Amino acid sequence: MKVLLIIPAFNEEKSIEKTVLKIAEFKKNYKLSYALDYIVINDGSTDNTGKVLNECKINHIDLINNLGIGGAVQTGYIYAKEKAYDIAVQFDGDGQHDINSLNNIVKPILKDEYDFVIGSRFVENAKDNFQSTPMRRFGIMIISLIIRLVCHKKVYDTTSGFRAANQKATAFLAKRYPVSYPEPESIVHLLKKHFRIGEKYVQMYDREVGLSSIRALTSLTYMIEVVVAILISGFMKEED
Repeated sequence: MKVLLIIPAFNEEKSIEKTVLKIAEFKKNYKLSYALDYIVINDGSTDNTGKVLNECKINHIDLINNLGIGGAVQTGYIYAKEKAYDIAVQFDGDGQHDINSLNNIVKPILKDEYDFVIGSRFVENAKDNFQSTPMRRFGIMIISLIIRLVCHKKVYDTTSGFRAANQKATAFLAKRYPVSYPEPESIVHLLKKHFRIGEKYVQMYDREVGLSSIRALTSLTYMIEVVVAILISGFMKEED
């Protein structure tokens, strides 16, 4: 079995090397039942991210222009599909995701329990070590409610970027991955196509440097836009 970590990176010069070193340390310290690789998608960074990737000989793909998180992640899914990886995992390059939680979302797919597993901070009976603000959690709760209304499925951590997909889900996301609000919208698309989605607890940390791509979660305008996007996605006819 082959597992690929898809690591989108935009202006992560101060964190990307540390992230990759943690992956190497994880592979060294644990006897894994699968081969683990990674690919960094340099999303048109304007800082020294590209220089760090080259000097440290980090496996990566350089995008000429900034496509945003949706385009960068879809590039990773396309790569995973073409290289025939059994599981593709979205993994942030900013140090937020704990590589030691990887097995929590990979093992359910290895056991064929789910097609797609979300690494969640908010699943029932899980301690939230990630100190998100009350307003941020309220925003996630609202998005969760709308997804439940549209798809009749409770998803707790709708904005998590720590997610694992089997080959079938990878092929689907390589073909179609949302641009504007990729995490919640992609959940809707997967549920409408009857993919088996589950959530497992993962450890997450605050960013050490840089800015979150969803820092507008507490903005009323953002919330209105993402709710409208989810509703549109819910009523759109899915392509075969």
